Amino acid sequence: MPSQSFRKAQYIYFLGLFCLVFLTQRAIAQNDSLKTVPVEKLPLPIKSPANIRHVLVLPIIARSIETGWSFGLASAGTFHLKSRDTTTRTSNAQALALYTTRKQFVVALNGSIYFPGERFIINEQLSYSSFPDNFWGLGKRTADSSKESYKYKQYYIYLHPQLLVAHNLFLGLVFEHQRVFDVEYTKGRIFDKENIPGRYGYHISGLGLSVTYDNRNNAFSPDKGGMMQFWFDHFASYLGSDYQYTNFVFDLRRFIRIYKGQVLALQAFGSFNAGTTPLRSFAYIGGASNLRGYYAGRFRDKDAAIFQAEYRIPLFWRLGATGFAGIGNVGPKLSDIDFQDVKYSYGGGLRLALNRKERLNLRLDYGFAKGPSQGFYLQIGEAF
Repeated sequence: MPSQSFRKAQYIYFLGLFCLVFLTQRAIAQNDSLKTVPVEKLPLPIKSPANIRHVLVLPIIARSIETGWSFGLASAGTFHLKSRDTTTRTSNAQALALYTTRKQFVVALNGSIYFPGERFIINEQLSYSSFPDNFWGLGKRTADSSKESYKYKQYYIYLHPQLLVAHNLFLGLVFEHQRVFDVEYTKGRIFDKENIPGRYGYHISGLGLSVTYDNRNNAFSPDKGGMMQFWFDHFASYLGSDYQYTNFVFDLRRFIRIYKGQVLALQAFGSFNAGTTPLRSFAYIGGASNLRGYYAGRFRDKDAAIFQAEYRIPLFWRLGATGFAGIGNVGPKLSDIDFQDVKYSYGGGLRLALNRKERLNLRLDYGFAKGPSQGFYLQIGEAF
């Protein structure tokens, strides 16, 4: 017999699905062709140039492990900088404002801009958050009973311009700025015992370089091609950073067509830090895109590596389904990331196409992780 918590999780999953399908259906029903709402039919005073292809504005009712229930507004736009440009991948921008039942507030803007011929690409993310969160300490063996609540506020800026230097090969500049303030935690517990850097608040600024090979055929949900990306970001006092350290990242993705629109998506990801790493910059496991089923940051340390796979299947109309699984681990140094106490998760979900031509989806996932952890995720766009 399913446990009470499992029945409750099922109820939340299907209630969230019903609300989201209902809201999305109301938005797309304004267009007889059942495509995303054109700008001139939006119930908002939005004016845009002719090269903006679609703008979708939706009220959001969401739930995740980290936030509980969330309420707010989300907007997603797709466009080309040059009209009738069919050779360049579609640029995109997403804006989100959410308030949660756990008194968390998040405002974020992110997107990718592809210039004509993809000779130049800019990825950006800007956000503000006021966020009660949980912390279990550092390492891969932290106990569930060690959970400690804390609060913080944060401004975050990430800019990543890239220049095409050869076919599908880009060199980029990485800039990251973060200010963490109004940190509140219980004195004398984990933060103090483990001497966590940044627990009194801080700001960091970093500058680095990237190398990217990218031949994916779509910006939102590719079904062929792949990406290999490596970058480092150095945080130093001459940039105005309170802490000096370097973050090294690799992100490898591969998308393989299997049968009648079915796609196998693979990702290997690693984040490694050298130097004095502050509180919100530790590598971690968990969240909507990283071993779904774990609380985001359930396991933190200087280094983390994960591998995950997802099988995506079109069903009918605008609906699709997916199954996913992944493994990963954290450690204070690279040699500690091994199969001892390895973390794993698995699950499945549904996809609702907001824009079939651009392959922009709403995803509803339910993940199960090692141990009692599990959770529901509702996001715009794929996990990777």
